[in-house]
Amino acid sequence: QVQLVESGGGLVQSGGSLRLSCTASGRIFAIDNMEWYRQAPGKRRELVARISSGGTSDYAESVKGRFAISEDSAKNTAYLQMNSLKPEDTAVYLCKARMRPVGTFNWDDYWGQGTQVTVSS
Repeated sequence: QVQLVESGGGLVQSGGSLRLSCTASGRIFAIDNMEWYRQAPGKRRELVARISSGGTSDYAESVKGRFAISEDSAKNTAYLQMNSLKPEDTAVYLCKARMRPVGTFNWDDYWGQGTQVTVSS
């Protein structure tokens, strides 16, 4: 069974930093894009950052220059380094990856359970 697990969330003061991790596990043949989303109470889920299997990344305008996405393909892990955090960054952060399990030809999107990030003012 293929799954994603996020970690690294927590409570931080405004201006602080956190690094989130998203690790894929199970019988994985290949991973394509890995993405970080966030969802705050009462708001729509929004894409924060994306990294392709080739290493190309892009970001939401609201986090450009503050957040950086990276990956360690050997560990099937994506990271989100978040600097200069603001109270408006408070949300549940979720990882999504497009993966192909071993033994199939199907590419599917998998989601993690999310990790809470709270930024105090």
